[in-house]
Formats: sequence, C-alpha cells, structure tokens
Amino acid sequence: MFGSKTKHKRNPSSTTRLAAAVARRPGLRGWRGRGQGEAVYVTAADEWRGTSVQVCGLWPFVGGSGTPIVGVPIGVHTDTGAPFGGDPISWFMHGMINNPSMFVLGLPHYGKSTLVRHIVLGLAGRGINPLILGDLKPDYVDLIRALGGQVISLGPGRGHLNVLDPGEATGAAVRLLASAEEHRAKANRAPDQEAAAQLLAAAVKAEKLAEQLMADSHNRRLNMITALITIVRNAKPSAHEESLIDRALHILDERLDRVPLIGDLIDVIKDAPNELRAIALDRGDMGRYLDATDQLRQSLYSLDGSGRFSDMFSKPTDQPMDLTKPVVFDLSGISDTQRDIQAASLLACWSTGFATVQVAHTLADAALEPRRNYFVVMDELWRALRSGEGMVDRVDSLTRLNRTEGVGQAMITHTMSDLEALPTESERMKARGFVERSGMVVCGALPGGEMEKLNKAVTLSRAEQARLISWADPGSWTDVGGSRKRVRPGLGKFLFKVGGRPGVPVALKLTSVEESLHDTNKRWHDEGEN
Repeated sequence: MFGSKTKHKRNPSSTTRLAAAVARRPGLRGWRGRGQGEAVYVTAADEWRGTSVQVCGLWPFVGGSGTPIVGVPIGVHTDTGAPFGGDPISWFMHGMINNPSMFVLGLPHYGKSTLVRHIVLGLAGRGINPLILGDLKPDYVDLIRALGGQVISLGPGRGHLNVLDPGEATGAAVRLLASAEEHRAKANRAPDQEAAAQLLAAAVKAEKLAEQLMADSHNRRLNMITALITIVRNAKPSAHEESLIDRALHILDERLDRVPLIGDLIDVIKDAPNELRAIALDRGDMGRYLDATDQLRQSLYSLDGSGRFSDMFSKPTDQPMDLTKPVVFDLSGISDTQRDIQAASLLACWSTGFATVQVAHTLADAALEPRRNYFVVMDELWRALRSGEGMVDRVDSLTRLNRTEGVGQAMITHTMSDLEALPTESERMKARGFVERSGMVVCGALPGGEMEKLNKAVTLSRAEQARLISWADPGSWTDVGGSRKRVRPGLGKFLFKVGGRPGVPVALKLTSVEESLHDTNKRWHDEGEN
C-alpha cells in the first residue's frame, strides 16, 4: 500500500552462526582459558633489511635512516627535526669521510661564516686549535678573542709579515739536531747493542726530519716570493727568474746570521755573485746580467716598501704565531678595492700558517713537543685564485703539503662561478679539484645557474638542486617584526654532502652565548643598540 513502511528484520539464524564462527577462532596469543594453550610470550618475527629497490614490492612502507650525530652539534634536520652533528675532523676519525676537510659554498649573507664559526667553537671545546688564516671582514676576531687566542693584524700601516722568515723552522731544526747528538751520546753508553741500535735509529730520524724541515721551509719561501711577483705583474715569473730567486735564497742563508728581508734579497741580486751570473747566462758580460735581472729587481722593489704593498712584507714580522693558542690573522684593514693586496695577504697568511703547523707536527714526530690538532680555515678563496696567473697552483701546493693527520681544513667561497671564472681550463679543473677532494661539501643557498657547474664536482639530485635554489629566494617583501632575517627562507640552512650519498638538509641552531659572536653587521646598529 502506498505510504506504508516495510520493516526489515535481521535473520537471527545468520547472526548466531557468525558469533559461533568468531568464538571458534583463537586470539592473538592462542585459545584463551585454562589448559587451552594460550601463549604468555610471543616471539618477535625475524627482521630483514634491504634497499627500497629490492623490497619495495614486498614491503612498501620504507623509511630513511637517522641523521648522523657525530662531532659538533650543528642543528636539526629541516624536514624531520632530528638532531644533526658533524665536522670534518670527527667524521674523518670515525671513518665516515676519507679526508678531514670541508668545502663550503653559498651566497653572501646566508650564514656560511656563522656555520664555520660554530664548528670552530665546537672543535675548540674539544682541544683542537683553530687557525683562521686571513679574516677580511672581520668575521672571526671576536670569537678568537673570546677563546683567549692570538689576533695578528696585517695591512699597510697595521702590521708586518716577513715572507722570507722561516719562522719556527730554524729553531726546530736546531732542536732536532741537538736531539740527534744526544741520542748518539746515549748510544755510546748503551748497555747492549739493541739499545744502542734504537738510539742510533732515533738520531738518524731526527737528522732527517731537520733536513726535511729546512728544505720545506726553503720551498715555501720560494713559492711565496714567486706568488707575490705573480700578483705584482699579473703574470708568472720566468723559469730563469725562479732559478735566480732559488739560488739567491741559499746565498742569503749562508751569508746572514739573522732572518733575511726582501731588501737583502735585492742586494744579493745586485751584487751579482758568480752563481747568479751563471744562471743568468751573462757569458761574462755584466750588461747581459743586468738586462736579465732588471725586471726581477723591479718586481722585488714593489714588495720592499716602495709599491702598493707598502712595508707589509719588507720588515720583520711583528707577532710570530703561537700554536699553543687559537690564532686569527686580521686583514680587515685592507679595503675591498685593493683586491691584489688582499690576495697577497691571504697567500702570505696561508703560507705562514701551514709552515708553522708543519713545524709543530715535525717536533711532535720527534717526541720533542706534545701532539696538537688544528683546524685551518681558508676563507674568501676566490680572491686569491683570481689574483693572477698560476695562483691555483700556488694554493694547491700550499694545501697539499699539509694534508697530514691531525689537521682539518675548511675552504670557503661563494659559488662555483668563482672557480669557473679562472682563465684556463687547466686552472678550472684544478680549482674544481678543491671541491672534489674535500671530505664533505656543504652547500647553502645557491642560484639556479650554479647547479650545472656544481654537478661537475659533486652529484646533486633534482630534489636537492630545487632545495638549494628555493633557499636563495629572498622571501617576502614584508619585514616581519622588523627583522629581515626572519623572512629569508635559506638563512642558516645547509645541505651536507658526502660523496654520492643523499645530502642532509640542516637548519643551524646557535646557543644564546654565541649569538653575540656572530654579528657581522655591527656597523649598521645604532650607537645605543646592543
């Protein structure tokens, strides 16, 4: 009938059958009840691990591994919030990377120097001395002062660094030779032949170390003089000029009982000793010798207080490095418009720092000093590489001589374009090698045009490239809360890459204690602002 309601009734027989079927099934631990065989403990299932390619069909619910927490605490994973820690020395010591070095890339004002300072502070807390070999801003002076370290100022009218000073090498060689004599004297009084042989072996080792130390010191001084001449001329010195400088340095060491200066090197060349005349191929004609050495002397005069370098390199060193403390070379007095002076100063600081570190390691090898570890920071790398022909080789020779155990290294520049802008393909390949040989590569915000160049040195996935490009976004026009740093998405964010592994995106976290040490915009603050 229209409008009537039909009421559907559940079949009681089907409900009863379903309840009976459920009742007959055992629970998760078996049949419940006394004597029914219920299990009190259930053994866990076997677990197997495989790649997502191997087990994706068997078990589609895959998850990534946790972030490493070895070394200096850096911050948190930008996606998961998991804590992250790392530094090149700790990862090298734990076998995570093959080389205790890092290369840092990123656009200006996105936190590169802050990250490196944070790592420096963490390593200093573990007893590893930081050596900041050239601070142009300055970015590291306040930190090194807070650590009780040594601040060495360098620049026209601000300080002097004698590039012909062998530093601690001469004194260390004397100590090594004295140690060798002592070992030989003990060998003569040894109770048996075995003890005497060990002492004689130690004496031979000390003598060999002294010889190597002086040879390396000579090569460093030669490389430094030729590098400075390259900057002065914007071209490398000729082969016979390098030979003249090499022999003149040996003559200086034989003649003088003090540390030589640039003026002494000029005087030796002007004196025209027979050894130099033979190298110049003057054939007994003084006119030919003068013609062969005129350009060299002119270049050296530019370093001896009469050129744009003033007396920076022509007077005795003001403050020798103290490798028992953190050290920073403050180059902030050199204007950004004086790029050749900046590059020369950076090279001089790098050479001096590496030479002093090598002396410390040699003395430790001979058991004359305790073993110390160092973390060397080479900032603004691009300035030195662009300063003249052959500078890539100079920087490469400096760094290769000190890649020994106990020394970590950080090289910092803005973009791969800084390396690709070198004049020859050979130099560009060598500069890319700085990135390729680094144990870890840390990338901050980068423009899209950098991705192809960066992929030549380190492999990045499309997702990683997109992340780095997104970090370079300047953000909203709105000044949130009056603080621009809050609207830049890439500020303080970095991608840590090791070989072909997926990169770890990390947001840097600073403690309240160190925040005041990372202010690089002090001159923009009001006078009454803290």
